[in-house]
This record gives sequence, structure tokens and C-alpha cells, in this order.
Amino acid sequence: MKAPDQPDRASWLHGPPERCNPQPGKVARPWRLILLGPPGVGKGTQADLLHQTLNACHLSTGDVFRAVGARAECDLSPAMKAALAYMRRGDLVPDSLVWEMVLERGGCLRCGGGFLLDGFPRTLNQAESLRRQMENQGIALDAVINYELPIAEIVRRLSGRRTCRNCKAVFHVTERPPKTADVCDKCGGPLVQREDDRPESVQVRLEAYEQKTAPLIDLYRQLGVLLSVSAEGTPEQVCERTITVLKQTKQKASA
Repeated sequence: MKAPDQPDRASWLHGPPERCNPQPGKVARPWRLILLGPPGVGKGTQADLLHQTLNACHLSTGDVFRAVGARAECDLSPAMKAALAYMRRGDLVPDSLVWEMVLERGGCLRCGGGFLLDGFPRTLNQAESLRRQMENQGIALDAVINYELPIAEIVRRLSGRRTCRNCKAVFHVTERPPKTADVCDKCGGPLVQREDDRPESVQVRLEAYEQKTAPLIDLYRQLGVLLSVSAEGTPEQVCERTITVLKQTKQKASA
């Protein structure tokens, strides 16, 4: 069972005609944020903690792809079926197809509680598509949080990370262990090591990030929305650091 205050994100994970339950509530000052940073910095964990603080919905494209792989093929949209074919071959899903899947869930970008976009955009082309879509919908991006961490620490974190097969909650065998070994604290589901967290996959992921995603840092810095945050320390310390930076940015904007 999911926590009572956590929307199940059905419309984001599965696309139309699914609806989230309960519907995310509208807040007076919704935050619309992109979370950046190499694999292993804890973007998913921070998105969960920020959701609890800001009430913004956690929109993870990685969760969408994992949900696609778990659904019956008759329940998939054409874009989802095409993406699944790439995934089964072990190939990267093309930008155009990733964007098509995001567009299927376009209503989530207009969520009254705001959003925390995790895993998208990953390329300059995706960033431009997102910028145009938000501009067309009259939605403003508040900030892009870029989490920074030394590579040695990233490797250590990834090797110990465990993810709930059901609700996607993230734990760590030493830093954030579950109360019961291999069992999710939130829903009781099994905790597993993702294939892309295995040592042989880590270097490939870091190289892909440097080639395709790191250039986004320069783009958002030029646009004046980039906020760099150290990801060292406990998840709670990193979250507090993030909230402080966001409050400072808000104060500057209103000055």
C-alpha cells in the first residue's frame, strides 16, 4: 500500500486515460523544477523528500520506462510499444520517442501542485522541446537543481542502492537501510538492485551522462535558472540545502 499522502501518479506512469488517485492538490505557489546530476547523486530520493516539503509531483521518466516494461502489451500506447522495442534490444530510446511519451502525459506538467522533473530532459533537443511546450502552455520553469558529487562517491552509492519493485522507493544498504532487510518500509514490496546500478553498468551510464546530459548545465546556466547543490551528506541534509537555495532564489526574485 502507498502512503496516504502520496498520489499514485497513474496518469504519469501509464498515460491517458489513467488518472492519479488522489488528485494532486493545487497550491498557492507551485514549484516547477528540473533535477539534474549524474547517476547516483540521489535525484530520486531528493524528489521524494522535496515532494513531501513542496507538495510538487515527482515526474520520473525512468519510472515511466519501468512501468512500460511491466504492463501487458495490449495496454500500451503506440509510443510505449515502440519504446519497449528499443528497451528489449538494449538500445537507447530516441529523443523523439521519449518526447512523444512525455507529451502523452502533458497534463502532468500543468499539475496544480507543480512538478519535480527527474530524468528529463537528458539532451539539448529534449530541453528545447520542453521549453517550447511549457511556453505554449504559459508555464514558467522556476529552477534547475544541479546536484554535484565526486565520481568515487557516486560509484559507492550506486553499488549499495536498492529500489522497491512496487512503489519505486529508494533505499541504501548502509546509508538508508530499510527497517527489514530487502523489504520496502513504505509498501512492503521487495527491494531489488536495478540492472543499471550494477558495477559493470555504472561506467557506461557516467560516460553517457557526460556526453549527452552535462551540456544541459551550460544551457540552464546561460538561461539564469541553474542552481548548483552539493549532494554530499545525508539525504535530509541535501534536501535542507536544496530548500535553502530555493528560498534564497525566491527572495531575490521578489526583491
